[in-house]
Amino acid sequence: MESKLRKLGFEGIGNLKTPPPSYSIKSVVKFLKENINEDDHRLAISLGVGDPSGFKCFRTTNIAEDAIVGAVRSAKFNSYAPTGGILSARRAIAEYLSNDLPYQLSPEDVYVTLGCKHAMEMIVKVLARPEANILLPRPGFRIYETYANSHHLELRHFDLLPQKGWEVDLDAVEAIADENTIAMVIINPGNPCGSVYSYEHLSKIAETARKLGILVVADEVYGHIVFGSKPFVPMGVFGSTVPVITLGSISKRWMVPGWRLGWLVTSDPTGLLQICGIADSIKSALNPAPFSPTFIQAAVPEILEKTTEEFFSRTINILRAASAFCYDKLKEIPCITCPQRAEGAMFVLVKLNLSLLEDIEDDMEFCLKLAKEESLVILPGVTVGLKNWLRITFSVEQSSLEDGLGRLRSFCGRHAKKP
Repeated sequence: MESKLRKLGFEGIGNLKTPPPSYSIKSVVKFLKENINEDDHRLAISLGVGDPSGFKCFRTTNIAEDAIVGAVRSAKFNSYAPTGGILSARRAIAEYLSNDLPYQLSPEDVYVTLGCKHAMEMIVKVLARPEANILLPRPGFRIYETYANSHHLELRHFDLLPQKGWEVDLDAVEAIADENTIAMVIINPGNPCGSVYSYEHLSKIAETARKLGILVVADEVYGHIVFGSKPFVPMGVFGSTVPVITLGSISKRWMVPGWRLGWLVTSDPTGLLQICGIADSIKSALNPAPFSPTFIQAAVPEILEKTTEEFFSRTINILRAASAFCYDKLKEIPCITCPQRAEGAMFVLVKLNLSLLEDIEDDMEFCLKLAKEESLVILPGVTVGLKNWLRITFSVEQSSLEDGLGRLRSFCGRHAKKP
């Protein structure tokens, strides 16, 4: 692997360019909301975006709020932050992540970012080299494609297998990789699938990456948000097998996406990333980049160290019940197939059977008519790479979920083909 990384080089950052037009989640949700019937007396419901922070049942812990207030009132964190983040924040993140690893991370392994999306862009920027390519999951989070196009990094897709709990098709990974492949991205727990990978599957992913001589970029922004039979296992557990770049944030587990506090972490006990210059490239990429607000960074140690298990358990119990309710209700709709109950994150991915519907050509038209007729917004699968699928968010109040799924069932019944 070392010779391959040296061949691709790590001495420069590619020039920016405007990415080609694509379906982004925000733009599609905005479009659908704009097409809701204003004459509908019912309250509009959105099951399209994974932002539960607006619901009372998902309010963050008082410990996090008090930590922010304390950092602001101390007047010690009004200055610019150093590149990579405040030392106390980096140390706390290293300790937090090390709790799940067989080795200890250091603050030098941690780079604080302006949310997880910023971490995504930074690692794509660092890996972008002439002729290099990166492997992305399908379905997946399309922002990776946007960043790859922006930084001249060729992208190739491997499929996730719905019949196997959305596991990675490792045969496909090997088939599309070549000598210019630099990394593969995995998202675990899964957005948009609601999947959780087992220790055994993650081990196979690590072995495949080692065999191909590539890095693993592990998007774990939904880390620990699991409520099925499988526990959350961070990809960094296999850092001795293959170097891992771990991406995460406090956005999802603490229900505060607007606080914009994320991280990029090199999970690499063998030191290969340092030898090949990738660690130095990360520092160079972050140097001119915007940083997370200093008072939020300053609050991180208290947030990570003092949040009680009671807070996490309450959130998990709500999501577990919502996932089960969603799965049961979706099974009652003939034109929708749900491959499995979501076991993590905040979403479930379901397949549309358009042959059972009239006057609907694809998933985008389905969602557009649904918004117009039922004042209900859900996400068409084309936005996550799977046409004629739907991503449904269940991280909402129970009453909104019940009402929304009821509207979905009514819509499908109204558009069902008549015998």
